[in-house]
Amino acid sequence: MPTLNEPKLIAGNANLPLAQAIARRMSLHRGVDQGLVDARVERFNDGEIFVEVYENVRGEDMFIIQPTSNPANDNLMELLIIADALRRSSAQRITAVIPYFGYARQDRRTKARTPISAKLVANMLTGAGVERVLTMDLHAAQIQGFFDIPVDNLYASPIFALDVKDQFKDRMSEIMVVSPDVGGVARARELAKRINAPLSIVDKRREKPGEVAEMTVIGDVKDKICLIVDDMCDTAGTLCKAAQVLLDNGAKEVHAYITHGVMSGPAVERVSNSVMKSLVLTDSIQPTEEVKAARNIRIVPTAPLFTQAILNIWHGTSVSSLFEDKTLVPIYENLYSNGG
Repeated sequence: MPTLNEPKLIAGNANLPLAQAIARRMSLHRGVDQGLVDARVERFNDGEIFVEVYENVRGEDMFIIQPTSNPANDNLMELLIIADALRRSSAQRITAVIPYFGYARQDRRTKARTPISAKLVANMLTGAGVERVLTMDLHAAQIQGFFDIPVDNLYASPIFALDVKDQFKDRMSEIMVVSPDVGGVARARELAKRINAPLSIVDKRREKPGEVAEMTVIGDVKDKICLIVDDMCDTAGTLCKAAQVLLDNGAKEVHAYITHGVMSGPAVERVSNSVMKSLVLTDSIQPTEEVKAARNIRIVPTAPLFTQAILNIWHGTSVSSLFEDKTLVPIYENLYSNGG
């Protein structure tokens, strides 16, 4: 049973379309108008961020929807300042809904005299008054341990599994799931298990960050439809090279399923000119017009998943239940009517 306080949604400027989609679905589920809390998130002439909340939030269960994507620092500061404004306005609980958690790649010290920025961000969020975090596909699962507050880490693989079963329903026996590196094997294995497909690995060796010197395919991909699975696509250099290597090793087609479409620099151009038949991204990061216009890039929505997770947190019920098909299929039935 829900508590007496109401769930209220507020958003920064990082991904307003996603926040609005979540609000619409919550209105549908609850049967009441669930708009975003009326507030202004603006900048002074020097770039300083200012937040003013126009509605009463005293005693309410607040959910701030704000990925910390590009520009990462601005969006992170918006999130922190909104949290501070809500805390000082006597909100009962503040949950940060961070579809894409920026700085997650800096989760350990790989060299001397380097920071662990993901831990710093966790401390900043807690210090600003955030009492719970809801996110998706953290770059490294151990980041949850950086927080001394509850963290719910959702996964895109159940959504991707529904999409794969819908897109390749007559060719499932030809599917091969591919991890683009050894570190991502667990993520790729999760999707492979859901769709009952074999697993392959592309072993890559880096000379320096952002540059790949050599790639080797572990596993037989000959005559297979290869699905590369990863948590993020930044400049797409590694992804496009991996796709070419798979084709060179006899793959029939190459597709990619990536949770977070960072898509910086030449990423869209590289993907458009690559041998990949399709790149599927979630809308955890707001897609640019260039991404939307790309012929071989497709976006799948996360609003149904985040909406149900927010409602489960508010009700005090299980969030991990959303990892199961019997729970997930009904909330995506309008998109995947065959239910996988």
